[in-house]
Amino acid sequence: MKVLPIKREEAYPWLLQKHYAKRLPVVMFAYGLYVGSVLEGVVTYGLPPSRPLCIGICGKEYADQVLELNRLVLNNNKKNQASFLIGNSLKMLPKPRIIVSFADTNMGHNGYIYQATNFIYCGLSAKRNDPVGTNTTTGKHPRHSWVKGGETVERPRKHRYVYFVGDKRQKREYLKNLRYKIEDYPKGDNNNYDSSGEIETQGMLI
Repeated sequence: MKVLPIKREEAYPWLLQKHYAKRLPVVMFAYGLYVGSVLEGVVTYGLPPSRPLCIGICGKEYADQVLELNRLVLNNNKKNQASFLIGNSLKMLPKPRIIVSFADTNMGHNGYIYQATNFIYCGLSAKRNDPVGTNTTTGKHPRHSWVKGGETVERPRKHRYVYFVGDKRQKREYLKNLRYKIEDYPKGDNNNYDSSGEIETQGMLI
């Protein structure tokens, strides 16, 4: 196995066809897991959708250094593939960076992959309401097509994980300024979603 940077356009079919969200987040960095010369999974990082979230992690001073690990998709999810992909992609990101990611409780996820890669657990996301309905034509989040007075539904809370990328001094500085309380890792049964969508994979050019 090896992890290499890939073009964002190479990751898009995986995100739209195999990830349960079925929409594209803002992708700034994309990395692929290759088994031999075949692409078997992708992980993407980008700007979080909320500026207050960026500020809320370590304060306004470090808000511009926040990235969200916003998608992780594997073709077969064989043992150690997910942790290998995340662990190696984190090493390739520009430094310093603060990485935040969420495990969706609505999908039965506890974030075991983040626990395996030494993310810090910072509790559940805040209670919020979301607009009803998703624009399946554009693949955009429903909040982008919501009109004032429209119907909303309570958003399922998510497990929040944080990881610091940088040298020892930078990591200490981030940890010193972390605004969230560090909590014990959540446990429980983990559910897998159906990711059987077909992807036309192209072998890596050697």
